[in-house]
Amino acid sequence: MNRPASKITIDNSRTVAFASQASNVFFHILTQCNLNCRHCYINPEQHGQNMLSADVIDAWLSVFAKKCHEPNVIFLGGEPTLHPHLYKAVRKARQLGYRSVTVDTNGYLFHDFLTKVSPDDLNYISFSLDGATASTNDAIRGTGSYEQCVKGILAAVARGFNTSLIYTVSRMNLHEIELMPALLKKLGISRFFIQVIGLRGNSASDSHHCQKSSAPHERLSIDKNEWIERIPVVAKQAAELGIATVYPKVYLDCEEPFYCAGKVARNYFVFPNGRVYQCPLCEDFPLHSYTLKTSADHHPVLTKTDRINESDLFNLDIPEGCVMNKLIQPENISYMEDGFPEYKIGCCLLKEEL
Repeated sequence: MNRPASKITIDNSRTVAFASQASNVFFHILTQCNLNCRHCYINPEQHGQNMLSADVIDAWLSVFAKKCHEPNVIFLGGEPTLHPHLYKAVRKARQLGYRSVTVDTNGYLFHDFLTKVSPDDLNYISFSLDGATASTNDAIRGTGSYEQCVKGILAAVARGFNTSLIYTVSRMNLHEIELMPALLKKLGISRFFIQVIGLRGNSASDSHHCQKSSAPHERLSIDKNEWIERIPVVAKQAAELGIATVYPKVYLDCEEPFYCAGKVARNYFVFPNGRVYQCPLCEDFPLHSYTLKTSADHHPVLTKTDRINESDLFNLDIPEGCVMNKLIQPENISYMEDGFPEYKIGCCLLKEEL
């Protein structure tokens, strides 16, 4: 069953609606990065390895500005601040009328990025940190990355930028999730995103094959009970400190309706090779809904791809909920004796917000 979701109040949280009039452009302007995080979802074979020129970035931003009414844009990589003209892209998005502009970064903030933009240019600078301590974070993201990220956060806060923090929960850092609210408050973070790890990019590669193991203690991902028992509690604690907190509604009761963002929202995940996806779980595969192609007059055109693509999967209705989860992460589902799932997996783009 797929219908536009309304806001659903659950205790002190609310399920973030898939607003059909809202559009989000997740714009990967390059795939290069100075780090090699264990759970990085970038797949150069599927996403490309080129750095988009400033002119191409402007042209692609214009495509979505025309297609969508006041879209939101999130600049991503790789590490987007490695692009020497990221600040120009930020300003171009503002000129084109984007409703909000965000930059996701690992905190290194290359090319003196903070000196080239102002708090008026950006709604948020979003930092990725995967541990409350250097030892845990650096084991996942690389030696010295914790210190540098904290340094970047403090510099951004000092300059008056709104900052958010992304924490991707895995078996490697679950033990420190309860320490995060106090750290967020200390750093001056105003928004907290708790992410669930998925089988994409490095997490799905042979080098991390244990993620696909049937033994729960060997996977990078945590199980259902661990998620339900710990994540909402931490989210509530952060919210009580005045920090807006968002986390995915991963597990649905069997009687709850399943909503697929691909059918009721306008999300575009744009990569340097011109692929445009609507579902992030599809990004390891050539299932993209659109391609950005150059027309005869040298302007980019958003072109639908031939079937079969991810859009065809959005129309499937299965008892397990998310079709892509069933295809690539079947171990996330438990079944009853009669063969029916004990619960559904929700769309990865459906969030709880406190």
